Amino acid sequence: MERRVLLAVFLSFLVLVAYQSLVGPPPAPEGPAANVDAPAAPATASPDQPPAPGVASQPAAPVPPPPGQPVDVSVGEAAARDIEVESAAVRAVFTNRGAKLVSWQLLEYADDAGGPVELVPSEVAPDQAWPFTLTIPGDTETTARLDAALFQASTSGLQLTGDEASLVFEYADSSGLRAEKVFTFLSTAGQPYVVDFTATVTRNGSALPVWVQWGPALGGVRAETSRLVFQQLPAGVLYGRTLEGEQYQETDILRPQPSDLAERSSYEGQLDFLGVDNHYFLAAALPGERQSRVDFRPVSSASVEHDLVAFDLSVDVGTTPLPVFLGPKDFDVLGAVHPDLVRAIDFGFLSVIVVPLHRTLKWIFGFLGNYGWSIIALTALINIAIFPLRHKSVTSMRKMAEVQPEMKAIQARYAGLKATDPAKQKMNQEVMELYRKHGVNPASGCLPMLLTMPILIAFYRLLSMAVELRGAPFMGWITDLSVQDPLYVTPVLMGASMVLQQRLTPSAADPTQQKIMMLMPVIMTVMFLWAPSGLVIYWFTSNVFGIGQQVITNRLAGPARTRQVRPAAERQTRKTPSAEVVDVEPVVDSGKPTSGANRGSKKRSSRGSKRGRR
Repeated sequence: MERRVLLAVFLSFLVLVAYQSLVGPPPAPEGPAANVDAPAAPATASPDQPPAPGVASQPAAPVPPPPGQPVDVSVGEAAARDIEVESAAVRAVFTNRGAKLVSWQLLEYADDAGGPVELVPSEVAPDQAWPFTLTIPGDTETTARLDAALFQASTSGLQLTGDEASLVFEYADSSGLRAEKVFTFLSTAGQPYVVDFTATVTRNGSALPVWVQWGPALGGVRAETSRLVFQQLPAGVLYGRTLEGEQYQETDILRPQPSDLAERSSYEGQLDFLGVDNHYFLAAALPGERQSRVDFRPVSSASVEHDLVAFDLSVDVGTTPLPVFLGPKDFDVLGAVHPDLVRAIDFGFLSVIVVPLHRTLKWIFGFLGNYGWSIIALTALINIAIFPLRHKSVTSMRKMAEVQPEMKAIQARYAGLKATDPAKQKMNQEVMELYRKHGVNPASGCLPMLLTMPILIAFYRLLSMAVELRGAPFMGWITDLSVQDPLYVTPVLMGASMVLQQRLTPSAADPTQQKIMMLMPVIMTVMFLWAPSGLVIYWFTSNVFGIGQQVITNRLAGPARTRQVRPAAERQTRKTPSAEVVDVEPVVDSGKPTSGANRGSKKRSSRGSKRGRR
């Protein structure tokens, strides 16, 4: 039974891997053309000013509507330029053309080329909006004018050193149109990835309704992926109470994929946060209790094989600042911004186990300073905690192996009966009596093993989703725990440890099943060749502790006892009393009466014969 459970778990894991390989989303294309991490020049450069070295290029100037009455710009600038804002964690670039964001680089995270991760994709069509683009619903002329306007910036650049700082863009013309955008950076609150955004647009003193376009999101998708782990490509994400008809639904998190947007692309209600995320990063606005609406749309590009997702936001951003998060899906960072923002990390249905494991891993990292050794230490703690369950499981497997010959003998006596034969019930009764006689509980071997499976699956999910492992080195040749071992050393060690562990584990299976089970280390080793090295280190460490636990259990339990089952004929003979052997003289029948001695001899011979027959 224990072997069948192991085989079922292994086959389920194999089906999952096959599904991800054949049906799952395609990996990001390799090569610089598909590398979304690295910043690249936009499709169309600004005709007003060449891009400065190290600074993102200007977006293309939008085509203004047919001219009506000429307007004079009263507040603005004569030429397009970039304004750079830099802190210890982020380098952001804004353009005064439309007062939009054109680059947001995370300095603490490296892309595949070794540079900082770029979260504002630039490899998209030039007609796509850039983040923080303003739209006036139903007024295309004003929208185009704001998009092409050269706003006046309050500074030429900001160097954030810990104090709160703001970047203000203003524009006004003779038609009575006036617009203002304010970006406030919250470095003082320990939130380097948050910008408070406000925007007001008025005409002759009257406020106009404003929508905010974010444009395609999100960069940071890696070219190197593992078939053992789904790489989460850009998709919509929102959390809160959505409005369905006239009724608010229960608070929930939704993750509309690009393929789902044809069926539904708009969501409205009281949304705590909304935006676009991928495997490791998130771009999201936090409207809070304000009534808001978000419209998603898929965006394709010839240079990026996977779809991006753009979103437009309708919310009051005129008076109360709208917090916008653009950064890593780090559990502690998200929790510091908003308690519910951590739900953007998709830990799956076992999040109740994953979250404590995640917190423990980061706590251990605070002492060791290396996530590779932290994984080993956490694996050790997990194996120590489940040692009693494993010990009980192995002990039960030993007992099952001891009574296996007797159980097979019982099954052999009823082998010719059909499953529907009532006599099969008698076989079950004999098996249960055998278990009772020797104190064997069939479930005690499977149940402890099954109880440990949620922990193993939760740890696998943690190592698959944790952004902390992205780019985290271990030692020697392992420079990134989130990608495969380049020398394949750890997968080979893991396979060898599985072979040793199987040889030490008592087995109640027949030789054919044992040979099949011995194929598992080979198959697992091949699959784990391309698994994230952090996951392989965890599995190898767990096997090593399993081997140590097996050795301890074998010493505590002593040598395995074997039970020999006698053949049925031998058992029947031993139950029959031995026949008496009596020497009897041969008697010749001459027709005369026999003497008393002869009669006595005949009687003794007769009794001996009867006893022999009995």
